[in-house]
Amino acid sequence: MFRNPNMLAKYVAKIQLLTFVALQQCLAARLVYGLALHGKVTRESAMKRCDRLVDVGRRQFLRGGFAAAAAIPVAGLMSTEAKAASNGALLTYPSARLANIKDLKPNVPKDVAYPDTDAPGVLLKLGKAVEGGAGPNGDIVGFTTMCPHKGFPLSYNADSRTMNCPGHYSVFDCEAGGQQTWGQATQNLPQYILRIDEKGDIYAEGVDELLYGRLSNVL
Repeated sequence: MFRNPNMLAKYVAKIQLLTFVALQQCLAARLVYGLALHGKVTRESAMKRCDRLVDVGRRQFLRGGFAAAAAIPVAGLMSTEAKAASNGALLTYPSARLANIKDLKPNVPKDVAYPDTDAPGVLLKLGKAVEGGAGPNGDIVGFTTMCPHKGFPLSYNADSRTMNCPGHYSVFDCEAGGQQTWGQATQNLPQYILRIDEKGDIYAEGVDELLYGRLSNVL
């Protein structure tokens, strides 16, 4: 049926993705039911959390982190606090206000820190919907500013919309969820899981990759 190995590989990858998305939706439905049944959150709040978890899982799968992503929705059945994956570990993250939408200027980084003051990062308003983006336009993202390779401080390049490392020249695409596009790093740039409330306040509620120099993102 498949004489071309590349066609077979693409077919298998597509089946894996469809199977994974179906699993995510099933587990997410259990999350909504469990939280709403016990009266811990409203149905609307549970659905929003469910959507965020499925989105994180899909992004982790596409990055190759299937095992870590698959475990994310299950954590929602155990607690109503924000959770995310970090090298396969399930953590309870603080929900921290980082700024307000009004504080952000288009394509200009705003310095923040998350999940604690020893973890520097930035918020960016990129002006168009991007992977992992939050807000009305889906254009607000947040990233750590420590290179996942050796911990060098990253700088933002407004022209290419990338985070660049001066140490070993790794480059991370802010419009593609922090995907590494150049250099010696072996991990994508950790991205914040963001939530924006009705007042425009921006909250971080998790990180999708392990921060440099840590065995656990939450100390």
